[in-house]
Amino acid sequence: MASLGVNIDHIANVRQARRTVEPDPVTYALLAELGGADGITVHLREDRRHIQDRDVELLRATVRTRLNLEMAATDAMETIALRIRPDMVTLVPERREEVTTEGGLDVGSQIASLGAMVGRLQDEGIGVSLFVDPDPVQLDACCTCGARWVELHTGRYAEARWADQAAELDRLGEATALARQLGLRVNAGHGLTYQNVEPVAALPGLEELNIGHSIVARALAVGLSQAVREMRILIQNPRQDALFGGPADGVPPSS
Repeated sequence: MASLGVNIDHIANVRQARRTVEPDPVTYALLAELGGADGITVHLREDRRHIQDRDVELLRATVRTRLNLEMAATDAMETIALRIRPDMVTLVPERREEVTTEGGLDVGSQIASLGAMVGRLQDEGIGVSLFVDPDPVQLDACCTCGARWVELHTGRYAEARWADQAAELDRLGEATALARQLGLRVNAGHGLTYQNVEPVAALPGLEELNIGHSIVARALAVGLSQAVREMRILIQNPRQDALFGGPADGVPPSS
């Protein structure tokens, strides 16, 4: 049964749109935990477009579940991670012009540098996950790097046309099985919604799904704690016919 990590970057997006003090993502992390979140995820980008250094420091002091810090694989970010000491670091690709993370890391082309960073962070007791596409070549490279976790990028599945969704789900399932064979623990995320999460949640071997935008969008209508509760129900009790069914009973489509 997969657990739920709630990404609260979009709370910070609203705050930064006005460069003011609210809504405070630290407060909303508490609401997410009250709703049943098993962990809180934030992406401290190099351009600081949403989450700020102050947020990560306060979250480290207040999060009572797990704090997962997404970050680029740079020396500056490594220094911050070693100071803040989140429960997990997820290394992600990052480009200044992107709206959100677009695709996974190309681990195979940077095994030496990534492996060194993974080793340093893990030696300090910080779990490290590499955000990658569900590609056997990348999974082999993650294993070579010494990482103990991967997070599978679910974007192609989430964005696929209905006719292609089953094939993309199969890719995720095969990648999960291969990662487990390689000794890697497996999380997944990106683009998951109330309408498409159940088939992914039902895949054997997945440990955690990281979801943000859809929950925050739903929270605008029902409140954050309730939005988290609804997503957690779908993840922990996915219907077997979910791929070809409609929205779960009692959960209206997200806006």
